[in-house]
Parts: sequence; structure tokens; C-alpha cells
Amino acid sequence: MQSEGVTYIVGTFDVAELAFLAFFVFFIGLVIYLNRESRREGYPLEDEVTGRVDSGVPLTDGGKKTFSLPHGRGTYIPEDVPRDTLDIAAKQAFNGHGAPWVPTGNAMQDGLGAAAYANRQDYPDLTYDGRPRIVPIADSHEIAIAPQDTNPVGLPVYDANKKLAGTVSDVWVDQAEHIIRYLEVTTNSGKTVLAPMGVAAVQGKGLMFGNLTPLIDIDAITADQFDNVPPIATPGQITRLEEDKIQAYYGGGYMYATAERSEPWI
Repeated sequence: MQSEGVTYIVGTFDVAELAFLAFFVFFIGLVIYLNRESRREGYPLEDEVTGRVDSGVPLTDGGKKTFSLPHGRGTYIPEDVPRDTLDIAAKQAFNGHGAPWVPTGNAMQDGLGAAAYANRQDYPDLTYDGRPRIVPIADSHEIAIAPQDTNPVGLPVYDANKKLAGTVSDVWVDQAEHIIRYLEVTTNSGKTVLAPMGVAAVQGKGLMFGNLTPLIDIDAITADQFDNVPPIATPGQITRLEEDKIQAYYGGGYMYATAERSEPWI
């Protein structure tokens, strides 16, 4: 039925009303869908003080999300992974919501605050064809240091206090990105540890240190703290979990390496 340019479907119910109702129903469904999707991982919520877990509402709680892992590693369902414990070397400054956690031991080694890390899978990151992604340069697929760049192997490493911490004994490269990821450092005590390339600065001329030879400046930690860098379990291979622990250790050093760094600036 048509009347003066208006198309009625049933009685006085026209196309404009139908379009409005369709949009309204779609919009309500979209809000519910997005609300459920945003509550898959990290839910249900737990009260910090009492430990009470919210049961949730079906309209706002999303179902479990399943991730298919590459290289035949099966599937991963975050909700089915055991939760992290709260048995950490820290205590809350006061009993209340959002109270900060104060370290009771060595925050860098205990993985607290700026030194916190995620419990990633304890297996190596892989390239698209299934090879270990991060390896010593000698084990890589035809990767070499460019002739015009400074080869860090053999260079001395200086710490946050401008003191000698060790010597670079090898470099670890990313076979997917073709960049240096880690420097292998032999410390003053003879221990071998890895240092992220992101915290290392290659100084072409070390005038600021009183010498003229190239060197590596790692100001994240002090010389004695190099011996406590989280180790790798398998020589020539680093897992995702080990990567996170090592990165967090150096990152935490910018806050915890010295007493002065932990103090407020103002």
C-alpha cells in the first residue's frame, strides 16, 4: 500500500519504522557481542582483598576462545591454563584495593614491578618453516655482520657505573628479522649470559670511558648483577619464557639496579 510517497507494509507500519527497528535490534546485539568478546581472557574478576570471584552474567560473559598453534603444537585455551599464584616475594603497602606491592627481596631476580615477566611457553620461538628463530650467528642461515659495522665480538662491556663487566663472546641473531637480538657476554667471573641488544649501545670510540677502543655500553645493570642474569637451559637455544625473563631482568635494572634509581625524581 502506498500513500503520498510512503510505503506501508502492514497497516500504518512503514519501511522507515522497519529500518529503525532493524538498526535498533542490530545495535543492541552488537553491544552484547562486543561486551562478551571483551570478557574472554582475564575474567571472571577476583576481589583483591577478599578473593571473591564474580560469577558473571551470561549476557556479558564470553565463552572460551581457542587458538590453533603453528607447527603442529595443537591448540591453546587461555582459560584452561592454571592461574598464576600470588606467592610472590612482596607485600601490599596496605590492605585495600589497588594497594601497591612492595618487594621484600631482590625485585630483579623475583620478577616484580619493572622486572615482571609473562609465563610464556617454554619452547623456542620458530620461523615460518619451523626452525629456531633466535640462534648464535654461526648457527644461522648465512647471516653475517656487515663489513661497515662494528663487530661486537671481543669488545669489552661496561656497566651502569662505567666499570668493566665482561666481554662479548658471541652474537645471537633473529633469522626472521635478520637483526642482532642478544649479545653473549662472558662476565668477569667467567660466566656466560645473554644481554638484549636493545639495552646495549655500541660506542665507536670510548673517550667517555678513558680509552680509544670500541666498546659496548650496557647501563641497565651493574657488573656484579651480570652473574645473576636468568640462564638458558639449552646451549645455543633460547625459549620464549627465557627471553621474557632475560628482557625483564634488564628492564627492571633501570629501576632496581641501584638504590638511587628506586627513589623518586622529585
